[in-house]
Amino acid sequence: MGDSYSETAKMKKNLILIFAFCFLGNEEITSAQKQTWEEKARSQHPTVGVNTFYGGNKAPLRTNPYQELPLGAIKPQGWLQEMLVRQKNGATGQLDQLYPLVMGKRNGWLGGDGDQWERGPYWLDGLLPLAYILEDKALIAKTKPWIEWALQSQDTEGHFGPKTDYGSEPGVQRDNSRDWWPKMVMLKILKQYYSATGDKRVITLMTNYFKYQLKELPKTPLDHWTFWARYRGGDNLMVVYWLYNITQDAFLLDLANLIHQQTFDYTGAFLKGEMLATPGSIHCVNLAQGLKEPLIYYQQHPEPKYLDATNKGLADIRKFNGQAQGLYGGDEALHGNNPTQGSELCSAVEMMFSLESMLGITGQVSLADHLEKIAFNALPTQTTPDYMARQYFQQANQVMLTRHIRNFDQNHGGTDACYGLLTGYPCCTSNMHQGWPKFTQNLWYATPDNGLAALVYSPCEVKAQVANGTEVKFTEETNYPFGEAIKFTLTIPKKVKSVNFPFHLRVPAWCQKATITINGKIWQEAAGNQIVVVNRAWKSGDVVQLQLPMHLFRSTWYENAVAIERGPITYALKVGEDRKTVKNDKDPVAYGQQYIEVRPTTPWNYGLLHVADNKLTENFTISTKEQVAVFPWSVANAPIQIKAKAKKIPSWQLYNDMAGPMPYSITSDLETSKDVEEVTLIPYGCTTLRIAQFPEVH
Repeated sequence: MGDSYSETAKMKKNLILIFAFCFLGNEEITSAQKQTWEEKARSQHPTVGVNTFYGGNKAPLRTNPYQELPLGAIKPQGWLQEMLVRQKNGATGQLDQLYPLVMGKRNGWLGGDGDQWERGPYWLDGLLPLAYILEDKALIAKTKPWIEWALQSQDTEGHFGPKTDYGSEPGVQRDNSRDWWPKMVMLKILKQYYSATGDKRVITLMTNYFKYQLKELPKTPLDHWTFWARYRGGDNLMVVYWLYNITQDAFLLDLANLIHQQTFDYTGAFLKGEMLATPGSIHCVNLAQGLKEPLIYYQQHPEPKYLDATNKGLADIRKFNGQAQGLYGGDEALHGNNPTQGSELCSAVEMMFSLESMLGITGQVSLADHLEKIAFNALPTQTTPDYMARQYFQQANQVMLTRHIRNFDQNHGGTDACYGLLTGYPCCTSNMHQGWPKFTQNLWYATPDNGLAALVYSPCEVKAQVANGTEVKFTEETNYPFGEAIKFTLTIPKKVKSVNFPFHLRVPAWCQKATITINGKIWQEAAGNQIVVVNRAWKSGDVVQLQLPMHLFRSTWYENAVAIERGPITYALKVGEDRKTVKNDKDPVAYGQQYIEVRPTTPWNYGLLHVADNKLTENFTISTKEQVAVFPWSVANAPIQIKAKAKKIPSWQLYNDMAGPMPYSITSDLETSKDVEEVTLIPYGCTTLRIAQFPEVH
């Protein structure tokens, strides 16, 4: 009972490692040999394989520890449901009306002469999962014309999508209608559509398109028309493997190798290390999407270098470019770790999707921890509460949002930090919608031994088949990430007395000691950074409680500044806000009819008093509200406040409407105010203006 993994799980892990070592150093091993070894292992231990009900990788692909559930199996509740409803009532549900120039009937993905590139598919990539998760008939109806046109657009060669590219403006013709990149987004959409509906036309279209790709890519490689597809080939690759697991068509594995060869070499770049240490070396969203490519390919070629490259890449992003909300300095190109460098909203949602995609492949706790860091900090603050406007770039230290040129790699009329529908650049207007729906879709996973895994936490419920086909429901009640308790209540059919299946629970790395109780009795205590497996006979009404005690800790960043963290949340200075909606008479077509500026009404130039790590609890006072608001992500609704001691730093002033150069921590002769003040920190995701990375002072 005290061991975190059952003997079954250990045996399965060992067998998978044996497969990996068998393949290492010998790329001439045939598919037939790999299949023979896998079949032999399955006969010896039947849990090594695919989930009976939800599939998984077929030989010779590597067996993954977790498998995605069908779209709609997981339903949000509590504050998470509120986020999706706000999307429905906000820009996600209305973008065709709010942005008709691109999302209207003239869009090329509806057969028109308008935009025929990524923006229409970007919107659908969030709208479609939102529609099916909420089971909203009106939203589903909005997706149907796009899906039907895409499915009917395929020609005899196998190519699908728009045939003549007129660019973003009607009548402006370009010559890249066959660009591979926008089709990759539509492939992701069709994969989700099939998961929700089982429409077999998707399989036919993809099979024919992938045959077309196998024939055409040697002549017109991924970067033939634009360079985007070369950097984003992992999106294409993952759908190829998904289709292979349905059809087992051998040509798909040849295509996968070809796509990997033509995709930017993230594996080599991450292992070498220079790229992530060099400002301007890669586009920020390409990096967010490309992170997953080595591990996607790892499924076909399970060599340690792909796993090592991914882990080193994530570590180097943190080291050279990281910010306290889980993102990185990337205001278009990679731009270092100064907390005033912008981080693009597209980077947030694409990095979340990459982490979700990798989590099922490795089961690594650190990937789920990182996913929650972005979701509970960066994502909620980069859109307005009504989900009608967004920032193109957010800053970890963000003290003034005005139309002003900043020290970003790209400036779009100075609108990048303002909230608006089109401020900055419109890609995020189209792409921001996938964040919360796909987060919801990846809270739970199926396991190869017909169990269930709760790997990411938020209020929700899941229905899935386990064991021999019994459909069970887990209701997950929690105020997480603000609360420490997560309660899982099981419901099974009345005619079934009990059912045996494994239930996997993640204990985050930040948690020093978690407690798991079953029906009120302690079942196990577990240290952080592991997956605990509860394997037992379950009855309807069984209650599992996971207690994840949260403690204060500090993390160190640019110029030795510190961030105050507790559980998955980073805390930031509460700053008074003066909001102003500005009518845009200068360039409304490019940046929208209006935008929101925000200015501070209270001081922000504080340094936190240096405190030893073992004295944090004594010097920081935590207060929590009795009830978490249904929408917690605002200054007024912040569920938790932390009082801290600080001093003003008079020399730390505005520069280009930003926090000026940060004083180094701890400089003994740094001039500070004499008075020690008490400041309030609130969750990063509740802020608009903030300091999240503080200088420390004496």
